[in-house]
Amino acid sequence: MSELRFPENFVWGAATAAYQIEGAARDDGRGESIWDTFSRTPGKVFAGHTGDVACDHYHRYADDVALMAELGLAAYRFSVAWPRIRPDGTGPVNPRGLDFYDRLTDALLDRGIDPIITLYHWDLPQALQDRGGWTSRETAEHFADYALAVYSRLGDRVRTWTTLNEPWCSAYLGYGNGVHAPGEQDAGAAFRAVHHLLLGHGLAARALRAAGAQTVGITLNPADVAPADPDSAADAAAVRLVDGLQNRIFLDPLTGAGYPADVLEHVARMVEPTFVRDGDEKIIAAPLDLLGINYYSPTYVAGRPDGGGSSAYPGTEGAVEFLPATGPVSDMGWQIEPAGLTRLLVRIGTDYPGLPLMITENGGAFPDDAASLAPEGSGRIADNDRIAYLDGHLRAAHEAISRGVDLRGYLVWSLLDNFEWAEGYRKRFGIVHVDYLNQRRTPKSSARWYQEVISRNGL
Repeated sequence: MSELRFPENFVWGAATAAYQIEGAARDDGRGESIWDTFSRTPGKVFAGHTGDVACDHYHRYADDVALMAELGLAAYRFSVAWPRIRPDGTGPVNPRGLDFYDRLTDALLDRGIDPIITLYHWDLPQALQDRGGWTSRETAEHFADYALAVYSRLGDRVRTWTTLNEPWCSAYLGYGNGVHAPGEQDAGAAFRAVHHLLLGHGLAARALRAAGAQTVGITLNPADVAPADPDSAADAAAVRLVDGLQNRIFLDPLTGAGYPADVLEHVARMVEPTFVRDGDEKIIAAPLDLLGINYYSPTYVAGRPDGGGSSAYPGTEGAVEFLPATGPVSDMGWQIEPAGLTRLLVRIGTDYPGLPLMITENGGAFPDDAASLAPEGSGRIADNDRIAYLDGHLRAAHEAISRGVDLRGYLVWSLLDNFEWAEGYRKRFGIVHVDYLNQRRTPKSSARWYQEVISRNGL
């Protein structure tokens, strides 16, 4: 393969999320989150796993930061746990919770690593869920207050702030089909959650910018939606519907175009969108300095009157068939298709011009636990499937750049093996292996490969 170089100042880093790695679920005044409740509910998470301990990053962050520095990371994206900062979601700020992120931020900066903060990665305080969660407008307002509380402590050192991670998952998986916390199954609730998540983003973005934040953005998981048959009008209609529910319902209002008319018409078949008030779309369209893109796999659909649809896409039943993966798949069963990343980045760059992009998550789960693989002579775990996955997707990202896409950086998912939501600890995404019995960290071959990519700024 040809040698590829990325643009000068391209940002290389890794990403994690608070509930997936921190542990310390009851330490230093942390309150309950919806994921504490959900994971402790029998049958919701594989084998009853919880994030109570996870990777114990809360106590081991210094060693983890040293490992990041060893790998040459220029940036580290982490999320702040709302229940650590305001245990009941709204009350007084818990200084001990902020103290942890203060220590983490300083440790990163001391090693020359730029902190990128995500303010919400799915761990809503349970007290707010008890009052309606993201189906309630007041949660959006409380989110902006919480964002300011975090900024007031860390804003003098943190340049890049992202409000939400993957609101599609929070809304559709949390309130639509219930496979994620809080586990509700209500199409109307899912759409209310979509709007209030976006409203919360807008309110927080306004507040952060007014307080002096340098770079404000949001992270989405947009899909490369493709038809089973490019010549089929029915398949084209299915693509349009799914693209509306996954992509345009977020991207259009965020970039000032408001909610798409066809999407609102679809929503109205399940719930009257009276929760969208005058002025809301203007708030949602707060200027963006950066759009985070999380990509793992493409989505192929066909338009069929007997299509089973998906409860993760409310209203697609009897209209859409989601096609099973073909070819190579990850341990999640997700189709591995790097070209989908190129198509997605080019599409966003074309349809939403002038918006700087960053790949904020990309990676592969593979069954590479230490017990099942022979270690190399250096003691590393030989995860060649992950290296191939990352190599292919970085080449796809480079192709998008060559086509004019303003892509500023790449953050691998994930630094560490961790709690993979409803899958518990049985799926491993990390470039660093974690032995959950003793918390020992072992860089995999992919970590050393990525270290080399960073050092040469290319492939």
